[in-house]
Order: sequence, then structure tokens, then C-alpha cells
Amino acid sequence: MKAQPFGNQSKELLKKLVAAKRVRIVQQDIDDYDRIVGRIYLKEFDVNAEMIRKGMAWVYRYYLKDKSLLDIEKEARIAKRGPVDRS
Repeated sequence: MKAQPFGNQSKELLKKLVAAKRVRIVQQDIDDYDRIVGRIYLKEFDVNAEMIRKGMAWVYRYYLKDKSLLDIEKEARIAKRGPVDRS
């Protein structure tokens, strides 16, 4: 996240959303470095989708399971949300 052009801003939003809160992680896959690729939820609130909606993250297509995230990403791009254009 830090190496991305807006990594610190993205990290700050993520902290606002989840810091000191109980989250649920639904594993989607394991990446090549044995890390969990998953969706983060606060009760029923989808943190991953919110980060994308705010333009602070994009969909990593290699592990994509939920195609609706692409629509959210497209909306964010059209609305020019987030600090940089990620096209």
C-alpha cells in the first residue's frame, strides 16, 4: 500500500474504517507469498468495496471473485474519486 502513489491516504482511510473495531475476514484465496487474500467486513459493511468506492483502492483482477467490485471501481473512476487516476 505504501508504494502506491496514494498509499498513505489509503492507509489513513482504512484506519478510520477499522481501527480498534472487530472485523471479519472472509478468505478468498492465498497469494504467491502465502498471504490471505480476503474481504474485510464490519458486521455486514464491506470494507473492501468502500475503499474502492472512495477511490482509495482498485480491484486486483487476478484474485477477483466478486465481479460487482468492477462496477464500483468504474463508478469511482467516472466520478474521479480518490487522489489519482488509476487507469
